[in-house]
Amino acid sequence: MEAGRPVSLLKKGIDDLKETWPGEPDRFLETHVDPFLLWCVKQGSSDITFQSSRPVFNEIHGTLYPGTYRSLDAADMASIVTRLYGTEALAILAGGADIDMSYEVMVDRFNRTRFRVNMTAILTDGRDGIQITMRTLPSAPPTMKQLNIEQEIIDAWRPRQGLVLITGPTGSGKSTLLAAGNRMLIEDPHGCGKMLTYEAPIEFTYDSVQSRRSLVAQSEIPRHLPSFAAGVRNALRRKPEIILVGEARDRETISAAIEAGQTGHCVYATCHTTGVAATIRRMVSTFEPSERTERAFSLMETIRLIVTQTLVPKVGGGRVALREYMEFSEERREELLDMSFEKWPVELMRMVEQYGKTMEGSARDAFNAGLIERRYYLLYAKGSKLKEDDPAVAPIAPEETAPAH
Repeated sequence: MEAGRPVSLLKKGIDDLKETWPGEPDRFLETHVDPFLLWCVKQGSSDITFQSSRPVFNEIHGTLYPGTYRSLDAADMASIVTRLYGTEALAILAGGADIDMSYEVMVDRFNRTRFRVNMTAILTDGRDGIQITMRTLPSAPPTMKQLNIEQEIIDAWRPRQGLVLITGPTGSGKSTLLAAGNRMLIEDPHGCGKMLTYEAPIEFTYDSVQSRRSLVAQSEIPRHLPSFAAGVRNALRRKPEIILVGEARDRETISAAIEAGQTGHCVYATCHTTGVAATIRRMVSTFEPSERTERAFSLMETIRLIVTQTLVPKVGGGRVALREYMEFSEERREELLDMSFEKWPVELMRMVEQYGKTMEGSARDAFNAGLIERRYYLLYAKGSKLKEDDPAVAPIAPEETAPAH
């Protein structure tokens, strides 16, 4: 120790900026939470994790750094949970439910810092504990230019009607890409009309995005409505031009999104899949075998664009986005509708290479530009060369005939 300060757990040099909180108290009280969060944001943290019996960790450019020297005990966690949600949070977590919410810290009268929050009960050191994950959200959504979005994606982003899907693993920037797309639509000189969003929780707000021809209304699930499917049904009664569904993860939500796309609306949604072919396969497979043919063809008639995104460590620090994408033009949809839907995954692998961009192609471009290391290029090049028996491109199971009684 030096002058009462703990020996740094980090490397000297650039990592000195990521040392533990200078204002760390002997005991976390509710009044300490907001100042600590603002310090984490100033350090460049994208995700902050509080966990029982562990120090707080900041994720900075994909690497974890301790934000406190001392591990948090039950009293610390109780103060933090109560500050973020309220006194009933501990009872909710003890009852076997997790909590998804948003939280904001007012820096001053005109500025605020927002977070997406998940609280989950865990087992730690043989006892019940809590993990809180907080994602730092920018005060305003980024622009497509700031994210270096490919021009082909920008050109295909606003179809007249239909379904646009943004896919990728957790933490791949799907919500950020959607927010940038929303901002582009709102700032269009002709506006976007009425836009309704249904999110869990609301991550980006559009208060600072100015337009006289756009009206945005955001609803949080389950705070304002019970489910994404209920949100889509609600939207159909409010005459919107654009509907954003935070996540199409179950049969009911996917069905509602397809119906909205078929009835003249432009629908945007996210999905936890990797690749264009895998996305179609996953969405069709959520339906019962007896209804897959009908639902598959409804989906293909509705789909307009699929973008899969992942984040890879960047040379020199930070991360760079790799994207696989394809626009579903009328000709491509007709080509797929003329064949059995069981063959779509394999055919889509060919189509993406011919008409869109594969993850391998995106990784190659990033490597050639000196943005990523060779090992990451080889990883995604290998991952994109799937065999036909790979689960991602295996034929979709056809309808099953109901057994005779």
